[in-house]
Order: sequence, then C-alpha cells, then structure tokens
Amino acid sequence: MSKKFILGVGFTFIIAIVSILLSNLPILNKVGALAIAIITAILYRHFKGYPTQIESAVVFSSKKLLRLAIILYGLKLNLSTIVNEGGTLLLLDVGVVTFVIFFIILLNKIIKGDKDLVLLLGVGTGVCGAAAIAAISPILKSKESDVGISVGLVAIMGTIFSLTYTLLYALFPMDPEVYGIWSGASLHEIAHVILAADAGGTEALSIGLLTKLGRVFLLIPLSIIFLVIVNRKKSNKVSQKIDFPYFLIGFLVMSAINTFVPIPESVLNVISTFTTLILIMAMVGIGLNVSFNDIKAKAFKPMIAMAITSIVLSVITFFITSIL
Repeated sequence: MSKKFILGVGFTFIIAIVSILLSNLPILNKVGALAIAIITAILYRHFKGYPTQIESAVVFSSKKLLRLAIILYGLKLNLSTIVNEGGTLLLLDVGVVTFVIFFIILLNKIIKGDKDLVLLLGVGTGVCGAAAIAAISPILKSKESDVGISVGLVAIMGTIFSLTYTLLYALFPMDPEVYGIWSGASLHEIAHVILAADAGGTEALSIGLLTKLGRVFLLIPLSIIFLVIVNRKKSNKVSQKIDFPYFLIGFLVMSAINTFVPIPESVLNVISTFTTLILIMAMVGIGLNVSFNDIKAKAFKPMIAMAITSIVLSVITFFITSIL
C-alpha cells in the first residue's frame, strides 16, 4: 500500500468528516452531508483539477467503499417487518417505483434529454437515492460522471421536497399517519423521509420509514430485472463479459442477518455511522469525476424530467394515501 494511496483515502476521509460537521450547522443541516460532500468534490475538481496523484485512492473510494456501503446498507432492512406489517404499503411502493421509472423515461424522451443519466435519476427518485443509483450503475455500466451528477441532483431535489413537505404540514395539518405514508412513498432518500416525517411526530416517522424501507427492499428485485434486461441486450455478443453485481448478494445477506439474528441496537448504530461515513467518502470519489462541463451538457433536461416526475409523484401519492 503506497503512501499516495493512504494520503488519497485520507483526503476523501477528511472531506467526508468536514461534510458531516458542516451538516450540523443551521441551513446546511437541511442539505445533508451527502450533498455537501459531492458538491465540495465537484468544486474541488473545478478549481483544482482532477487529483491524478491520488487517482488509485479516488477509484478505491468511488468503487470499493461504495460497494461496501451498499452491503452494510442491508442492515437497515428487516424483511419480515416489511412483509408482515407493510404488505399494503409494499404494493404502493411497487406502484411508485414502476411509475417513476417509466414516467421519467417517457418525459425525457419527449424533451430529448440524456438517456443514461435519466435512468439513474429515475432509479434514485423511485427507490432510495444514492444507494439505489450506486447499486444499479454497475449493472448499467454507467459513467462515473453520470453517477456523480445523478446522486447530487437527487440529494438536492430530495432536500427541497422534504422541506416543502414540512412547510405544507405546518400550513395544512393532516392525519400524521397519512403524512408519514405520503413522505415515505414519495421522497427520495431515507434521510429526506426522516427530515419531513419527523414534523408529524413519532407515528408519522414510524409509518414513513416503514413505507420507505419497502422501496429500499424493492432494490433487490429491480436489480435482478435490470440484470436480465442488460443480459438480453448482450446475448448476441457472446464474447462480451457480463458482470454480476455480487455486492447485492451481500446486501441481501445483511438484510437476512438483520431479520433473523438479534443484533444489539448499539452495534447497529455503530455500523450505521460507519456505513454513512464510507458512503460519504465514496461520494467524494464520485464527485471528483464530475466536471461542470458534464453538468452543463447533460444534466439540465434530465433534471427537468426528474423535477416534473417528483411533483406528479407527490400529487398522486398524496391522494392515494388519503384514501388508504
């Protein structure tokens, strides 16, 4: 292990820690460490250039640490709780994920935006933000720059929507359970659901997280579906190697462990903190691969498609949750 590699990993670690600290400040605490980290990395790339001297560490953070974070992310899932207590909610989640992906692709086709980027945005919006994008991108052979742009856009858009939900709840009080399900069914990241649903109290937060975790659970079958689609497209190219995202097996194993093996809450909290840290470090690595030229050239139209999709999703899920 070279000195440059250690310094490079340390570089992503320092930005991650600084991002976490900044996320505790007023205003920035609404943005979140994930968005702060990736924006910081993009700005560093813009003003300082890509750090070629620590490239191996950047690749390690954006690929290896990212996959480890996805595996550990599985410990957030309790499969029996989702199936037993959230059966109806799971059906709603299936509808949400299906609608978002097809609707955003249709919109993007109309406005003629970047196809690869919008698919990642659709998965991030429909399922669970950065974690879903990170899980699907290796299957789709997505560019690092596309992953970075999509993670950043989903993080920022989700923050805007979660703050809007909080404001709407304050202005137009509604049943906490309805508000919680609405938040869990339509907001982008788990952190966004927590930010919004917390305004409705414990009941809203609990049901909101249960609804959201159903969408996280759907990452497993969705990955299999994408893998089958990609394999079929490559079926005529026998010589081309088809990679299987083995880290998703780790994700499923961790979910099973959390479901059937009693793990102390204190241990889960430590692992959750570690998972968040390495996920943020991975976002730094990904952000360093994004240039403003990429954003200007590719991001505007897919971002419009994502914004419209998010608005339509919010409206539809509000009316559905109101009659559940």
